[in-house]
Amino acid sequence: MPELSQDAERVRAPLPFGVAEVTGPSMVPTLHHGDRLLVHYGTRIKRGDVIVLRHPFQQDLLVVKRAAVRRDGGWWVLGDNAYAGGDSTDYGVVPDELVLGRVRFRYRPRSAARRSPLALLGWLLTSARPVLSDRSASRRLRAR
Repeated sequence: MPELSQDAERVRAPLPFGVAEVTGPSMVPTLHHGDRLLVHYGTRIKRGDVIVLRHPFQQDLLVVKRAAVRRDGGWWVLGDNAYAGGDSTDYGVVPDELVLGRVRFRYRPRSAARRSPLALLGWLLTSARPVLSDRSASRRLRAR
């Protein structure tokens, strides 16, 4: 169920940004295995944001989820892939102190197998994009 590689831990730096790598399917179709993320640590979180947090039961594990609903003492978080699990339906509300930051940008690395000019053009057009807030997560929450 890990969502981010262990190298994603933020090192104290003058800027509150860091890079993380996604592992696992819980945020498909928004994020895919191998995507790199630009994370803005310590920023204000609002409903619909894709966020990085410490797993409530295994705090050395970082996960990426969507902040669905603000509740007393924390956030109800959901993965975009309802079939993958590993979100607040399993572990409840995530306390505020475990929420680390907001994902601002997604970068998909180029596959070495795709070398044709058409494949390169496709990669250039789709490899990098901002990760925007999505309100559909709250609709999914109501449907459960």
